[in-house]
Amino acid sequence: MRILISADMEGATGVTWPADCEPGAPEWERCRPLFTSDVNAAIEGFFDGGASEVLVNEAHSTMRNLLLEELDPRATMITGRHKELTMVEGIQRGAVDGVAFLGYHTAAGTQGVLSHTYIPGSLTSVLVNGRIGSEGLLNAHVAAAYGVPVVLITGDDRTCADAATYAPQARTVAVKDYVARYTANCRPPARTHAQIKESAAAAMSLAGQVEGVNQGPFTVQVETDATQLAEAATVVPTVVRTGDRTVEFTSATAYDMIRCFKAVCTLVSAATEHRYG
Repeated sequence: MRILISADMEGATGVTWPADCEPGAPEWERCRPLFTSDVNAAIEGFFDGGASEVLVNEAHSTMRNLLLEELDPRATMITGRHKELTMVEGIQRGAVDGVAFLGYHTAAGTQGVLSHTYIPGSLTSVLVNGRIGSEGLLNAHVAAAYGVPVVLITGDDRTCADAATYAPQARTVAVKDYVARYTANCRPPARTHAQIKESAAAAMSLAGQVEGVNQGPFTVQVETDATQLAEAATVVPTVVRTGDRTVEFTSATAYDMIRCFKAVCTLVSAATEHRYG
């Protein structure tokens, strides 16, 4: 049984503030071991539950945040940016029997600790076929296309509630409870490590390749916080402007959808100006 862990940082134990997960900040350095501890807990649990291989895909920001030197030596890790499937890279590279969304968070424009969808400030809303598009929902569509069940999700309590809408069978672990966007009631790492480990072991009962399903076509609507960002996004073929700050595109498959969305995010980021957005 081969398990993929997609590891994001905003939903990790103890992370509540932008600087906690901004590479280079002193707070980020303090939170990297907490993030690594969550991932190690999942690795331990998956092996306890019968996994034969665990692959970790770094999925946050620069995608160079986890401490490789402290990673459980039984696992391997994909680290670095500009990957074909970004947050779920590895799901297309050989058989994967289950995927875990570790350290995830809620969508742009919703309540949740450090809530956003891909870009923390510039995207104010993402809808996928009319549904609020969290990163979990987007990546779950990709996983379904490859026949990979989502078996475990960790993050704040709002993230766990969101997970129930796209992966109701998956195990969830709330490592903190939402108070405000930059505030949470946090469990200490000794508790979250034990809870994640236990849930990962139990989640192995959900693992197993199934037939891939194309849940498309996917119509994605994106709202930005400034007019020039919407204009920049229309450079991507098939992306059309639907308002001063909104664009839309339709993709036939999850693979095309996530790659088009990635291209939109890249152009929006490049067009964002410091302070003015």
